[in-house]
Amino acid sequence: MSDVFIEYFVKAKRTARNRAVFILTILLAFLVPITLVVLSTYKFINGYFGMIAIFLFFFGIWAIWFVRSHQNVEYEYQVVIDTLVVSKVIAKRKRKELLRLDIRKIETMDTLKENPVEKLSLMRVYEAMADYGDKENTVIAVFPRAAGGRDALLFTPNEKILNGMKPYLKKDLLLKWFYHRKQNT
Repeated sequence: MSDVFIEYFVKAKRTARNRAVFILTILLAFLVPITLVVLSTYKFINGYFGMIAIFLFFFGIWAIWFVRSHQNVEYEYQVVIDTLVVSKVIAKRKRKELLRLDIRKIETMDTLKENPVEKLSLMRVYEAMADYGDKENTVIAVFPRAAGGRDALLFTPNEKILNGMKPYLKKDLLLKWFYHRKQNT
């Protein structure tokens, strides 16, 4: 077999939780300094609140930038010979490898619609998909854990990634994914 190297990036969609955190950050970044400026005008409160408010305003601007940039997440899938490498890329600057998986060890592979995560008894679930709500295109790959038990990877591969995995998949998975047949057992 020849050497294989295929990579694919998928951008994670922002969730309602991400939007809520961002809006809360904006509100706090402006309301806290304004409140401190208003409080500093009263005679019985120390005048240092105004200086603290300026500091907190600039800190709030930085916090808004930080939260927004760290919500910009992409996942990179790489098929390198017989290994699937999944990395999380934050703000196109920071890369963290989530998982390095031997493709031959994948026991089952289904779409999330066919086999929901809740049905499986898993030790850990690695989430590296574009959108959790997209159950048609999100694939769940279950594989054994080194310490016992099973883990799962939720990801959104394209055809190139699946074709790169093809020579290393088990026969029943190969028949199901590429020939749309069930193996007679």
